[in-house]
Amino acid sequence: MKFDNKYLPIVIGGIFALGIFIGSFSSSSSSGSFIPKSSTKEKLNKLIDFIDNEYVDEVNTDSIVSLTVDNILAKLDPHSIYIPANEQAEIAETMRGDFVGIGINFYMFKDSVAVITPVKNGPSAKAGILAGDRILFADKKKLFGRKLPNDSLFAALKGEIGSQVDLTIYRKSEHKKLKFSIKRDVIPLKSVDVALKLNATTGYIKINRFAGTTYDEFTKALASLKKQGVTTLVVDVRNNGGGYMEEAIAIADEFLKNKELIVFTKSNKSPTEKTFATEKGEFETGKVFVLIDENSASASEILAGAIQDNDRGTIVGRRSFGKGLVQREMDFKDGSVVRLTVARYYTPTGRSIQKPYSKGIEDYFKESESRFIHGELFKKDSIKVVDSLKFKTKKGRIVYGGGGIVPDVFVPLEAEHGTKNISYLLQSGIVGHFVFEELDENRNVFANLNFEQFKTKIGTTDLYFKNFQKYLLQNGLDLNLDAYKTLVKRYVNAEFARQLYNENNYYEMILKDDAMIKEVLKEESKIKNVK
Repeated sequence: MKFDNKYLPIVIGGIFALGIFIGSFSSSSSSGSFIPKSSTKEKLNKLIDFIDNEYVDEVNTDSIVSLTVDNILAKLDPHSIYIPANEQAEIAETMRGDFVGIGINFYMFKDSVAVITPVKNGPSAKAGILAGDRILFADKKKLFGRKLPNDSLFAALKGEIGSQVDLTIYRKSEHKKLKFSIKRDVIPLKSVDVALKLNATTGYIKINRFAGTTYDEFTKALASLKKQGVTTLVVDVRNNGGGYMEEAIAIADEFLKNKELIVFTKSNKSPTEKTFATEKGEFETGKVFVLIDENSASASEILAGAIQDNDRGTIVGRRSFGKGLVQREMDFKDGSVVRLTVARYYTPTGRSIQKPYSKGIEDYFKESESRFIHGELFKKDSIKVVDSLKFKTKKGRIVYGGGGIVPDVFVPLEAEHGTKNISYLLQSGIVGHFVFEELDENRNVFANLNFEQFKTKIGTTDLYFKNFQKYLLQNGLDLNLDAYKTLVKRYVNAEFARQLYNENNYYEMILKDDAMIKEVLKEESKIKNVK
């Protein structure tokens, strides 16, 4: 089930709706071009030239080459892919961990670029741009009353660092037009969403992907929590599709003792490469929990596997995606990239968690749907394991390879989100858009309230639950949410907190009744009682 792009959160000056990014790859890349050596390669190149020079109609040979490359890679494995130049630029920004822009979260509301929130301490926030503002012009480029594609909007708002853009804004709350001159600057794309305390001694860190800045973000978050007296840490990699494996390895090293194996890789052309923990490690003795689900993939699985196989902590949630292949990127002069699988990785016990892909790419990516149909997302007993892929951890616990990390403590989907459709709904951009439009109608409802007063006010009304149900119907989603009222209210109310206050307040409300967090706190209590 996918929602239309207008229901995907769009984050500016350059955060793009990329979908779930499932992958783990080395941050190194090789440059080069294809040089024909065999007659087959010469044949392919000559054919492209022949079409380019002699074909009766105009043909975009670049598109033919792209199709050829796609077809070749499709014969290999699901994660060897070709990324066109226009897409690669966006992905590279996301994985680098920053971009240059004006720093706003926005989306196209009706015919206008509406500011959801300015990025804290970003150029727009410093200049005085407010949530609810409409951007009418960027310099002389008209942005309203037109169905501009996202790339045109990004081009108008992004630019070189230090460059200036003159914005014409309509401020609805004051019924007036305003002008702002804003200097573009580097805007961080956080991969660590939040770091907060769940109780006096338990900390929580949410990682949304493994980008170039993730390890640095993580260590800063960890240091802050340790200063606050945290002795138990929850690392949440739910819905984290992966990224740079080096970042996941570096984070695992913070938990593991010197010379403990983190991961090893095998390739067809190179010897086995083992990666061990080093002497450093800021959290080698505290209790550790890692939260995973069916969308936790690759680099997330490297982290979870290292913790589980070394008996370093407890894995909580549902079986992870099952991606145990490593890619390396090869850059082309036009900016496009081939991401080629060059190795398989194995957890410390020697298990490959790569799920089968012999039935083709389509079946491979639909495998998560079969988990729903077969009941695996609801009962741990429904998880299919293969006895021949049985391995033992350091302490002799049984773990399995062959398709994802099976958690130590299982938490069913229904405990979190009721059903799969409700899960997709609550985690889609439609909740954020609904909340923005509610605030846009009357932002004064919550004016001058501190966070505690806000929680009291919004927690005692069903108004926004009822309005959300109406909003869904208006947008073609006829769903009866009455059975999930408490859950829906939690997500809607938390989104109000995010747009009115900050990310920490959002997670404070979301995690309060989170099923996996509840299991963690139960497990932590058991450990304390045993001692």
